Amino acid sequence: MFGPDENGGAGEQAAGRPRELDRMLSALGGGAYVVDEQGRIVAVNAPAERSLGRPAGELVGCDAHDLLHRSAHGEPVPRAQCGMRQAFLSGHTAQGELDWFLRGDGTLMPVAWLITPCRIDEAQTGTLVVFHTPTLHDVSAAEHVKGAGQLTELDRLALLAETTTQLTSTLSVDEAMRRLVALVLPRLADWAVIDQITERDEVWRTAVVHAQEGTLVHRTDLEGPMAPVPEASTMPLSRALRGVASTVTDPRTYERSPDSGIAVEQRRLFESTGIQSAAIAPIRGLRQVLGALTLGRDAGSRDFTAADLTLLEDITRRAGLALDNARLYERQRKVAETMQRYLLPQLPRVPGLQMTARYLPAPDASHVGGDWYDVFPLSDGGTALAVGDVVGHDLEAAAGMAQIRNILRAYAWAHEGPPSEIVQRVDQAILRITDVPMATMTFARMTARDDGQWALTWSNAGHPPPLLITAEGLARYLTGGHGLLLGTGTEQPRPDASALLPAGSTLVLYTDGLVESPGHSIDQGLEQLRRHAAVLARRPMESFTDELLRRVRPAENDDDVALLALRLGAPG
Repeated sequence: MFGPDENGGAGEQAAGRPRELDRMLSALGGGAYVVDEQGRIVAVNAPAERSLGRPAGELVGCDAHDLLHRSAHGEPVPRAQCGMRQAFLSGHTAQGELDWFLRGDGTLMPVAWLITPCRIDEAQTGTLVVFHTPTLHDVSAAEHVKGAGQLTELDRLALLAETTTQLTSTLSVDEAMRRLVALVLPRLADWAVIDQITERDEVWRTAVVHAQEGTLVHRTDLEGPMAPVPEASTMPLSRALRGVASTVTDPRTYERSPDSGIAVEQRRLFESTGIQSAAIAPIRGLRQVLGALTLGRDAGSRDFTAADLTLLEDITRRAGLALDNARLYERQRKVAETMQRYLLPQLPRVPGLQMTARYLPAPDASHVGGDWYDVFPLSDGGTALAVGDVVGHDLEAAAGMAQIRNILRAYAWAHEGPPSEIVQRVDQAILRITDVPMATMTFARMTARDDGQWALTWSNAGHPPPLLITAEGLARYLTGGHGLLLGTGTEQPRPDASALLPAGSTLVLYTDGLVESPGHSIDQGLEQLRRHAAVLARRPMESFTDELLRRVRPAENDDDVALLALRLGAPG
């Protein structure tokens, strides 16, 4: 309120402010307010107070964007996506046909607005905001335009910025394509179709999605392999998959006799979805075409025009770069994972022992690391068992794992001393002849006895303890023989431990990725492993190992896992 005559008497809010500003606002018939250069409300007229359901005291001094601007669902509008905010920052006159303000009673009111620069006083400039409530016809027309995908320039820039951020923040091809669909639906279209060209030059329709009442519905019946791309075809999708051009099309294009298998599938797409207008653009990587994005609109929505292709091409250009990066990453990851698996050994045949081993790469890290296992014969007729973990989750960790495994095999074959002496020699070698920073390891020697049992002697260098499960389901950890991890430089003697293992029991050696995660302590993980291993004690070995991994490995685990399991039969 600005003066006792026009606004009911709140002259204290006009103190220190030029009377010209008050008179300007009072002369306006609609709601109006003025914000300073920081976007804070400095003055407001009586119609604005009534419309917003807020007295001037609740408005003056507040950030207009934070206090008033909302989405059609009542949610705060991000500053980067607020058309009024962006127009304010540009410093030019601008207007909007439909936005939403939050009233004092918590309800939303639709507003059409105009903003223009103004002067608050001789030393300070501001922005005048004039707004009114549009008619129901105006609101319906504006909502129809937005629903049809007609965006303002600010909306387009915000969408492109969001596309870049969303697609470049993942290195998963599938996740990038899911994000792409969520970005374009329903803002630009009612349907989104993605056709990808695989690394074997095969076309695969990976997504057919419909925006339906706020939900994205996948039409999996329309997804799957596609026919090869014909070189001579003039059909829009074929041209896009060859990287020739973007095209606006409709069902009539595919009503004539199809010239290829891809055209047959495209005609089926139009018939099954009811798409009345479509825009198709190639998804290009740095070196080749990676696929095509088709946007479709239902009957009743505005048809695509050639002017829409510019925005679509900007989106697919960003999608192509993200897809290219994701594919490159997945290729590198697959090479690294393959190298890791080849570095791990084949399990030998030992009379009386059933053995299974698994290596699972980290799900969200580099997919390769330093976890490993090994089983090999010893010169005295015994069998060596080992499981270990080199610090790190990269190719260097995998290379370090190979170094340690080879050193261990050499020392264990040539030296018939207890496991602690072998571990001590490996520790000294790590410090002097490898690039491994630190590692953990359990090394054990197993021999058959005449009484039907197995003798196990082991030394543990900072590794989680082995787990023994009897045929009756009794499970306990072999906690003895525990010493410092490898690579500390400490010359302390390492301990040994020994136990007799009955026939029919199962021995499990594993790395910490099986029992440790950010969500719970390692003690909780060890207890979960013990309980599930006891329940599965009588499962066949393959089933025992796979089910144990499925039940115990933490869902939020970001580490790789190596697991070695042995079922002890009658020796010999």
